[in-house]
Amino acid sequence: MLNITVAQDGSGQFASITEAVLAVPYDCPAVLHIGPGLYREKLICEKKDITLAGSGPDATRLVWNDGGRLPHPDGRPTHTFRSYTAFFSGEKLRVENMTIENDAGPGAKVGQAVAAYVDSARAAFYNVRLLGNQDTLFCAPLPEKEREKDGFLGPRGLAPRRASAQYYQHCEIAGDIDFIFGGADALFEQCTVHTVNNGLAHSWVTAPSGTAEGLGFVFWDCDFVSDGCPEGSVYLGRPWRPAGKTTVLESRLGAHIAPEGFAGWNDRTDTALAGFAEAGNTGAGAGKRPAWIRALSGPQAAELLQNARRQCRPEPPREE
Repeated sequence: MLNITVAQDGSGQFASITEAVLAVPYDCPAVLHIGPGLYREKLICEKKDITLAGSGPDATRLVWNDGGRLPHPDGRPTHTFRSYTAFFSGEKLRVENMTIENDAGPGAKVGQAVAAYVDSARAAFYNVRLLGNQDTLFCAPLPEKEREKDGFLGPRGLAPRRASAQYYQHCEIAGDIDFIFGGADALFEQCTVHTVNNGLAHSWVTAPSGTAEGLGFVFWDCDFVSDGCPEGSVYLGRPWRPAGKTTVLESRLGAHIAPEGFAGWNDRTDTALAGFAEAGNTGAGAGKRPAWIRALSGPQAAELLQNARRQCRPEPPREE
């Protein structure tokens, strides 16, 4: 195991996260111990087995500011999948105790602005803040086909799709439109899911695009909060692709969550193909849903959570 220190005060082996990642041989497991500081970098990390360990979300911050509508050096707009602050690939990824942020601004001004593009075969995030506005966290893979020209421009746009199992514990994920999206199977445990109030009439937390056979996004024991979004204006999810799945279990839903819970995708009418479900939620945003939202029984919810942990959680969570 290779251990590398990153520090902006000169006490580490490297002063930037990018330099440290580049120094790691692809096949060598490595831990990057990242000291306090604001690291304004656009990070590409494609190592086989790597850990990025910060000094705490308030102390270690990785920040960039690309937006989908902003110009790219090739003369075209940046588009969604080139807007990331951090792109992660490889086989095994662990990120802990840091913030990853895209501070380009609201989507109405800059378009989609991804903070973390997570394409690793297995990924785990512990005590990480993922901050942005539109499309904050992309849980790869991409859908098979794009709907518009250059829609998938960026990493993996032309590559064969591969499955990804992702785990998030004690994380804060913030944004406004579709800010957790993609085709991965991902489990979010004891996270804060924060809808940013950008004055929008409606917002959507998730936009899953996985298959009917997959788990999709599973949230357990999470807090769905906002900083003043209008009551009933935020949906828990909408299907980016028809069979997308989001399940919310034993979580606390603020008054900003819409009475319907979930929504269709724009003018599509195939909502019955989506796998949206709930069980045991409380708070002002919980309640009776339309018939196409599945209400799981206690045993069904327990079985789904067990399966999600078995598939997505790489190891028992660390003691806090």
